[in-house]
Order: sequence, then structure tokens, then C-alpha cells
Amino acid sequence: MIVGSTTMTTVQSDPAVSVYAAPGERVRVRREVGPPVRPYEVMVILDAGLEEEAIRSAIDRTTELIRSRGGSVASVDRWGRRRFAYELKHRWEGYYVLLRADADPSVMIEVDRFLHLADEVLRHKVVRLPDKVAAAASRAAAPAAGAQANGA
Repeated sequence: MIVGSTTMTTVQSDPAVSVYAAPGERVRVRREVGPPVRPYEVMVILDAGLEEEAIRSAIDRTTELIRSRGGSVASVDRWGRRRFAYELKHRWEGYYVLLRADADPSVMIEVDRFLHLADEVLRHKVVRLPDKVAAAASRAAAPAAGAQANGA
């Protein structure tokens, strides 16, 4: 997808743009800009009656879907079994998983569709994080990750 182009009077020093022009000649350079990558949180509630292997498989399929479409999974938080406040699909417990990912909006639409069709998923919610919240979360996680790497 080509978003726009720029008219330049000199040749760029960027090696990715291989344009040769005489001095003073106008060169038209096109730059390709991809869709925006945004931060998301995906809360998934799985059936608590499933075996650990089935739960791991469902989470792995979701993260692999995000990665295969060009996104990246920042973290996977397994909250474990929690009791519901009310009965949900004839169950009183669920296995909670929180995924944090950076991806295109079209990728997250596909993840939403996938989770909606998965039999082992009781409920799910995909939320796009505001940029300020995502930046604050990444700054807070960076010192903690550094402390863990140092053995603290």
C-alpha cells in the first residue's frame, strides 16, 4: 500500500533507495507505510474442566495466530482457576489468561473471530490499550525485567 510520495531535489543518502539523478534533477521517491501496530490486551476465560495440556494448547494456538500474522506477544499471564460471580454456560469456575500483544487491527479482528469459534473458550474480550497506558506499562516492566535478569 503506497500512502504518499515526496518530491526531492537531491538524491537521498539512504541505501534502501537506489535512485540516481543528475544534479538539480527532481526525483520522485515513494515510501511504503504499513498499517499501525497497536497495543492490545486479550482476556480469555477457558473451561476450568479442561486438562492442563488442552489449556496450554488453546493459549499456544492464540499466540501463534498473532505471531503468524505479523504481531508480537509481549506477555502471557496465567491467572489460573477463578470462581465466577454467577453461573456461566452451566459452569461456576473458569481458567483466566491475559495476553498482551502488539498487532495490526486486522490481526486482532482475526483473533477475536478465532476465540469466538473455539469450543474451549467460555468468554473473551479484546481491548486496545491507549498509547499512554501501554507506554507506562512498558516502562514499569523494563526495570522489573532488568532486576530479574540480574538475579535480584
